[in-house]
Amino acid sequence: MSTISKPKQFQLPRIFPRPMSHYGIWSWLGTVDHKKIGTMYGIVSFFWFIMGGIEALLIRVQLSHAEAEIISPELYNQLFTMHGTTMVFLVVMPLSAAFFNWLVPLQIGARDVAFPRLNALSLWVFIFGSILMNISWFTGGAPNGGWFGYPPNSTVQFNPGHGMTYWVMGLNVLGVASIAAGLNFIVTIINMRAPGMSLMKMPVFTWMTFITSILIVLALPVLGVAGIQMTADRVYGTNFFNSEAGGDPIFWQHIFWLFGHPEVYILILPAMGIVSEVLPTFSRKPLFGYSFIVFSGAGIGFMGWFVWSHHMFTVGLGPAANTAFTISTMFIAVPTGVKIFNWMATLWGGSIRFTTSMLFSIGFIAMFTIGGLSGVTHAVSPSDAQQQDTYYIVAHFHYVLFGGAIFAIFSGLYFWWPKFFGYFLNDKIGKVNFILMMIGFNLQFAPMHWVGLDGMPRRIYTYADNMGWEASNLAATLGGFIIAVSVSLFIFNVIYSMKKRVVASGDPWDGRTLEWSISSPPPHYNFAKLPEVSHIDDWWYKKYPSLLEGSPKESLEPKAKVEDTSKVNEDDIHLPDLSYYPLFIGIGLSIAALGVMYTYALVTIGLILVFWGSIGWSTEPVNEPHDKSHH
Repeated sequence: MSTISKPKQFQLPRIFPRPMSHYGIWSWLGTVDHKKIGTMYGIVSFFWFIMGGIEALLIRVQLSHAEAEIISPELYNQLFTMHGTTMVFLVVMPLSAAFFNWLVPLQIGARDVAFPRLNALSLWVFIFGSILMNISWFTGGAPNGGWFGYPPNSTVQFNPGHGMTYWVMGLNVLGVASIAAGLNFIVTIINMRAPGMSLMKMPVFTWMTFITSILIVLALPVLGVAGIQMTADRVYGTNFFNSEAGGDPIFWQHIFWLFGHPEVYILILPAMGIVSEVLPTFSRKPLFGYSFIVFSGAGIGFMGWFVWSHHMFTVGLGPAANTAFTISTMFIAVPTGVKIFNWMATLWGGSIRFTTSMLFSIGFIAMFTIGGLSGVTHAVSPSDAQQQDTYYIVAHFHYVLFGGAIFAIFSGLYFWWPKFFGYFLNDKIGKVNFILMMIGFNLQFAPMHWVGLDGMPRRIYTYADNMGWEASNLAATLGGFIIAVSVSLFIFNVIYSMKKRVVASGDPWDGRTLEWSISSPPPHYNFAKLPEVSHIDDWWYKKYPSLLEGSPKESLEPKAKVEDTSKVNEDDIHLPDLSYYPLFIGIGLSIAALGVMYTYALVTIGLILVFWGSIGWSTEPVNEPHDKSHH
């Protein structure tokens, strides 16, 4: 009997050998491991956090006293534009992505994300997109039209040069990274949960990742459309936003904030997820109102699409539109309030351990509540008309995004650091880190409330010495430097703890979710055997099954142990090999974007790299057949 042989699959000839080693530089450049990708997201975004902080300090030094001339007006505009852009797009979003990458597969009992190479692509596109945006500092001037890019300040007629073009092209490239990551996590969460883990048994952080990813996939294309239109205006001479030629600058505001307000929840929902994991662990009791927390998160994600024009109360939309958006903005405070009351109920009666992570989470609740309450005052269009474009607005969104997102991110870092790297961060240094950040934060941003209500406009380069604003601005500048000391102390803590290396067990906090059921740091395959899930907080109830029936009748000695991987045969576990194609596609995309501003030759080179990388990617086998050791 004759046999029919399978046709040989076409494979693009390799220019470089496929990286195979799990050690060294190529193991990082070619990695598709969600944990390494999460680590690189964290390192790169923390670097931009430092850069954004330096930009903020320069702004604060300029405003520390009246009629200062420390930096030029043009440099000031560049600094505040890049500070806002950096903190939103290069810090909070990718730091959240670092947690997504590290935790989602571990929390749902999976060995990796659904599309490991797409995951790597999102990382490299983010890295090169961030570089693209920032090389404008060295090519004649950084973006200077504000992080919101309002025309006509951002149009080529009033803002020639390449600064704002770098800004908008960088955003377009970063949008590709975000959409790729969002799609990946949606598919991962839907399709790769452990047996028995229904949607309503998922950890809250995974839920918030899911909702955030949906928002990313729906909102970033909106920004992409606006970005393409602005690029066409600046490079090709169209007039989407040029009022002198029939365009409409207000059109940009509508598109930008239609993206921008869901973006606010893209920034804060992951932080809410982190806090929802930390509080129950250090209160030693279940999260109060799990389903309310989940559905309020979904409600925030849904309602976030119907409030965008509260950013535009002063542009002349009319009383009907202003009233409609006033009502919708007030309504969106309800699910947020639900979360806050549920977190407080979780703390109530708990056996609380005031670790550094817990302190940052409690700080998050307090600061976010203040920011939320000041936000409610913006919902009322008459009061908003007074507060609009004053430092009161600056105070509000920093209480939400710094007091909210950044405090929660630090809480998450102290909480999951032993899981990520296998050793603890020093808790005493961590508590000093928290105290300094809390003092510095409130000293910097609290005075902005009253100086804003006193009429100090935002975005101004200087102010007269008879306005009575100097003391508040000096306090704010001092607070900024205290925050800088706090962040420096965190960096010192990382270095100090790395040297001292107090080794962490697999479950050092007596955790509740699946990531604590495996060793610290996790093996590259995560789980030797995929877990089966029966309950919310399944790992907690596997350890303490008597708690399922109410109060324990015996001492709480853990019944389940952290997974032993000493006898695991890794050859039996299938994971994809490394690939360099995502790296080259990321490089190619950024080169093509750069070429749009300068020469079609660069566009051609970039697109060739993207095309070559895409073909190589699509024809490359998941695993090299000759090497079974890398499964």
